[in-house]
Order: sequence, then C-alpha cells, then structure tokens
Amino acid sequence: MSTIKGIAASNGIAIAKAYQLTTPDLSFEKKKIADPQAEIDRLDQALQTSKQELEKIKEHALQSLGEEHAEIFSAHLLVLDDPELVNPMKDKIKSENVNAEVALNETATMFINIFKDMDNEYMRERAADIADVTQRVMAHLLGVSMPDPALIDEEVIILANDLTPSDTAQLDRRFVKGFTTDIGGRTSHSAIMARSLEIPAVVGTKEITKQAGNNDMIIVDGLEGKVIIQPTDEELATYKDKQAAYEKQKEEWAKLKDEPTFTKDGEQVELVGNIGTPDDADGVLANGGEGVGLYRTEFLYMGKSEMPTEEEQYQAYKAVLEKMEGKPVVVRTLDVGGDKKISYLDLPEEMNPFLGFRAIRFCLDEQTVFRTQLRALLRASAHGNLKIMFPMIATLDEFRQAKAVLKEEKEKLKKDNIAVSDDVEVGIMVEIPATAVLAKQFAKEVDFFSVGTNDLIQYTMAADRMNERVSYLYQPYNPAILNLLHNVIEAAHSEGKWVGMCGEMAGDPVAIPLLLALGLDEFSMSATSILPARTQISKLDKSKLASLKEKILSMGTAEEVVSFIKEKIGD
Repeated sequence: MSTIKGIAASNGIAIAKAYQLTTPDLSFEKKKIADPQAEIDRLDQALQTSKQELEKIKEHALQSLGEEHAEIFSAHLLVLDDPELVNPMKDKIKSENVNAEVALNETATMFINIFKDMDNEYMRERAADIADVTQRVMAHLLGVSMPDPALIDEEVIILANDLTPSDTAQLDRRFVKGFTTDIGGRTSHSAIMARSLEIPAVVGTKEITKQAGNNDMIIVDGLEGKVIIQPTDEELATYKDKQAAYEKQKEEWAKLKDEPTFTKDGEQVELVGNIGTPDDADGVLANGGEGVGLYRTEFLYMGKSEMPTEEEQYQAYKAVLEKMEGKPVVVRTLDVGGDKKISYLDLPEEMNPFLGFRAIRFCLDEQTVFRTQLRALLRASAHGNLKIMFPMIATLDEFRQAKAVLKEEKEKLKKDNIAVSDDVEVGIMVEIPATAVLAKQFAKEVDFFSVGTNDLIQYTMAADRMNERVSYLYQPYNPAILNLLHNVIEAAHSEGKWVGMCGEMAGDPVAIPLLLALGLDEFSMSATSILPARTQISKLDKSKLASLKEKILSMGTAEEVVSFIKEKIGD
C-alpha cells in the first residue's frame, strides 16, 4: 500500500481498479525485412483491428454524445479506407524492404505535412485525423494498447497525466467512478468537469501515472486529496465506511433541495450552478440550484470539426432555458484561448495565451463567430429568463462594442419578426484587475457583474493557476483579492446592480463567510457544492459577518484572514 497526496478537486470517495489513460510508447526501430508480404499482412491486420475499434467508438459516441460527435469517427474510418494513404505504405514496404512501422510513419508524416500547409481549413483538419488514426494503427503494429475512454465497460478509476475537456466528455459515469491526474489544480478544466460529472477526483499528484498501473486497486479520496494504491483490507474497510458516511451526508443535504437560501439572520442569497452542457442543467436542478450562474458555451464548440451552426446553438440554449422553467440562466459568450484550444478556429500560438487573443478579444475580431452566437442566444431568450455576459472585459470600450453588436443583431431579428425577449440583462465577467479597479464606472453601464475568481486571482497575484510551482500564490483569501471584490460589490450596489460569483471560490466553505461579509448576492458553483453551501449559509449570521468586514479588509495575509474568520465563526 502507498499513499500519494494531491489536490482535492471533486468531493466523494471512489474505490475501483485503475485504468491508465496515457499514450503508450510508440517508438520503433527501422529494420530491413526479408518477407515484404508478411509485413504487408501485419499492416493489414493493424488496419483492420483499428477499424473495428473505431466502429465501436463511433457507436458509443452516437448513443452517448449524438450524431455530430459520432461523425468525427466516421472521418477517421474514411482515412483508414483511403487507398491514397494505404497503398503508398504498402509500396514503400515492397520497394524499400522496410518494416511496416517505418512505412506507416513516413507515409503518414508526408501527408500530415502536406495537409498542414494548406490554406483550406477543412484540409488542415484532415492532418489531425491522419495523425490520430495512424497513431492507433502504430499501436497495433507494436502490440501495445491505445486507451479508449469511450469503450470502458467496467468500474474503473482513470489515471492520467491530465484530462482534456474532450477526454472528460467521453467518460461514462456508470463506469468511471473517479479520476486522478499528475498535473492540474482545483480550477483546471479537468477538475471543473469532474464536479460537473459528480465523480470524485484528485489532481496535481505529480506521479500517479508512474506509481500505479492498469488493474491496481485504487482509492480516490476527493474529500482530503489523497490517492491510495493497492490498499490493505483494513484500508478498504475504512474507506467503504467513509464512502457510506459521505453518501448519508448527501442524503441530509438533499432535504434542503427545494428550500430557498437564507442565512441564520434571515437574509436571502441566491445559490446557482455552473454548467458546460444542456445535460448539466439536470444536475443543477437535482441539487437544488436556483438557476444557472454560468453556462460555459465553449463546450458547444469543442470536440467538433467545424463551428456549431446558429440553429445548433439555439437548440442548446433553448433546452437549458426550458429546463430551468423561468429560473435565471446566465450565459457566458464564447471564451476560447488560454487553455481552451479549438482547432478549426485557428487561434494563434502565443507566448502568454492567458494574456493573449482570447474571449471577447477574439469575438470582437471574429464577428461572424460572435454574431452567430448572439443571434442564437437572442432567439432562445423567448423561452426563459436569459442573461448574457461577456468574458475577459478589460475596458469600457470593449463592453460598449460588444453591447452594440448585440443590439444590432436584436434589431435584425425583430425586423424579421423573430421573437426576442426585451428583458435580457447584459453583464460582464470581472476577471481582470483593471475592471475590478474601475468597477464604479462599469457599474453605470452594465446590468450585473459576475466575478470570475479563477482568472481574477491568477492575474492579481501574477501566478499561473495551472503551475504547481507557484500554486502557493493562488490565494482566494488574500486581502488584495478581498479588497478588489469589496470594490466591485460596493460599486454595483451603489448603482442598484447585483453581483454574482462564478469562480470556484463561490463554493469554497472557507470563502463563503467572507463573501457573505462582503455582501455578495449570487453564488454560482458546481452542482454538487450547492446543497453543502446552503447548509453552511443557513448557520451563518450575515449581519455579524458584515460587522467584521473592515477588520478583514485591513489584514495583511491570507493566513491572518483564514485564522480570523475561523475563530469568529466558531464563537
């Protein structure tokens, strides 16, 4: 038995066999061969096995993700059947007497380079398809297994260096009981998706993929941030009891599912959920959410070979609004760049992508993409209580430009007699320190603020939230952050506007008393955090906390703040 410490990213206890989701070693040696036909037969067998796997993956994608996602694998199957690609491999084996691995690699590399240099976006996409498919064929030639999360059909815990959003989207909750990664933090996208999927996760372990292998028994303790490899019988029994206790605690929280959120002294706040897909709205409702405080629309664009159409987007937004039955739904317009890459949008490679061409900067530059999304949102607004917010706003000019584009599209739709709500509030994400400092001026023009603390903290502290070496500087309770939040909330309230928070800080049990003290109106969090937060808030006296505000804001370190607030709550 061994224990590895990491970051608790998603609550709960998972116990199952390990499944390594890591790319195998595909290195090979160049060899001269005596029997070209035997080598061609090896290649044919690897191609056939790859086809069979892709057919299974396509079928799984069709059932669980829909026709669009399944079409990606149809494209991959066409690559394997393309004589323009396969025949040159066989010709190389025969003419040069080289092994199949060399023929596959050299031929695939040639085609990938040709397609990558083309001006046509569709053809550049084919380069990615060839790379993906030939990697699978190479694995079969070498006799190693390619991991396929979509084909998992038994209870497992995923082990990975990291999980991309598309990896996570393939995970089936019936079988994937939890996951653990080498890298990442509580605010990384793999952690956020784990909370959306409601599966336990521990990230940032640094070495889990080296310390554990396929079929090892694993315990993921998402409550304390621990991973136990090959536990003893005694450890297993202890954690099964802990798992049962957590499930019982969830049953207690569930009793508050249909209750509004009041503090001990009768002050009401709003608890809402963060979502990435229409299906996630079900989890928000099941966990007693009073609305959606952040709909991350970029997931509509990921895992596809082309941009979603206006109609596809309209149907997705409409589905969420109808599910929420009049409860507020705050939709963030497309936020790409940084750690969210979408191949067909052809985003530039940048030295500092988090500070680069992303979010509203991209949308104001690529207005065809932006206008398509805004039209879909405005059409959907007729079906519920929609609020639109623009991400990464740094200047008033950016907000005014974005709002002007929204107004133009609204007028076009009305001219075409298409139903649009006249009550759509328009706000901004506060995630750049300049915006927080200038909150008083912004508050005169926006309908609301939603604070994105994941980015606000990393920009204020100049500490990359994905970098474990500076993770000690990712400090939600630092007085610098709290003073910025205070400035934003005071500015909004002075103009009669409301303030929400959709960063992970909103669901943090240590932060919640601080946010109540500062006067935050809306707390948006992962669905599974809603009921624990409601329970906690019901035991807190907001007026008492507010009386501590000036003292908190005058402190010098995060440690002082945490120590002080814990002492006062314990009174």
